[in-house]
Amino acid sequence: MTPNILFYIIIGILVLNFIVDKVLDSLNAKHYNDPIPEALNDVYNKEEYEKSQRYKKENNRFSSITTLVSFIATLAFFFFDGFAFVDEWARTYSDNNILIALLFFGVIMFASDILGTPFSYYHTFVIEEKYGFNKTTKKTFILDKVKGWLMLAVVGGLLLSIIIWFYEATGDNFWLYAWGIIAAFTFFMNMFYARLIVPLFNKQTPLKEGSLRSKIETYATKVGFKLDNIFVIDGSKRSTKANAYFSGFGSEKRVTLYDTLINDLEEDEIVAVLAHEVGHYKKKHIVFNLITSIGLTGFTLWLLSLFVGNPILSEALNVSQSSFHIGLIAFGVLYSPISEITGLIMNYFSRKFEYQADDYAKNTFEAKPLISGLKKLSKNSLSNLTPHPSYVVAHYSHPTLLQRYNNLNN
Repeated sequence: MTPNILFYIIIGILVLNFIVDKVLDSLNAKHYNDPIPEALNDVYNKEEYEKSQRYKKENNRFSSITTLVSFIATLAFFFFDGFAFVDEWARTYSDNNILIALLFFGVIMFASDILGTPFSYYHTFVIEEKYGFNKTTKKTFILDKVKGWLMLAVVGGLLLSIIIWFYEATGDNFWLYAWGIIAAFTFFMNMFYARLIVPLFNKQTPLKEGSLRSKIETYATKVGFKLDNIFVIDGSKRSTKANAYFSGFGSEKRVTLYDTLINDLEEDEIVAVLAHEVGHYKKKHIVFNLITSIGLTGFTLWLLSLFVGNPILSEALNVSQSSFHIGLIAFGVLYSPISEITGLIMNYFSRKFEYQADDYAKNTFEAKPLISGLKKLSKNSLSNLTPHPSYVVAHYSHPTLLQRYNNLNN
């Protein structure tokens, strides 16, 4: 295979991915005006449903514009030798491969983020604001950007440096060492994400003593779930949308409730949502996801080790000097079809696990408050109640509200 043929294979993959996404978006959009399923008639009144339809359509139009701009910019970067230009620029500052790679990815990621910032700003302060969701201040928006850049530079830069060092020191076996480092990092982040990362962006406070905490503790005791850490996060700092999540293991195990969740739901509904999260833990879904993620990382790194050193990858991007970072870019695109397939599989398991967690909540608490809670959350976020089945398969990590309703009523 010649570098020219490989280049057009890469372009073909990018174009195919874009077309598939647009087809799925189009199919989904055709269902925006579908009538509400009878079982969900109490989610929206007529005015609220019309508002949810306007929200869906506006988001779809905006998404179409942003993805098209991103797609055109990506193609332009490939066709006009953008990677070669940045690589040559980075090499004017150093001949150290690790530093060159850090400069290379730093420039590309920073430029990409800068390109996307106006769109992110518009979505937050125009669309989300228009429909009453946005609570983010401009100061918070800017600080989030800066903190994200710093985290990416420190954490991402450190991991990339270690991987390249192993690549240069051990050759084809680098993937084993890189896998070990990334696996350790993944486990560490699963353990301490809520303690170390969340406080950089949000304030967390222990749930105050009262009837809600008492009900949660009573339920936890009933199902044999040791739960000392129940926190409330100031999600209302950025949005009116609500959420809850479980994180950590052992002594770091904690449940985090958004303050918006506490404001929007009744206490029994909150306990039902919590019971769902406990179900994920009891059914070992968190362990499964962690092990699967680490396994997929190992598989990806192994494949990378087979191809990254091949000069044809760099030549395909018109870069004369073969290097790890250029090979990584080309491999990333070539690997994307496999990534799409694994993504579909993981979404399938995720939806299956949601059913299991719902069943756990139904069997150990009650189905009724979970149903009413899910309906309120859908209403308050103007969720799409009639997505196209193909779009659900491709993009949904959770079953639709109707599917969860039917499952909970069985």
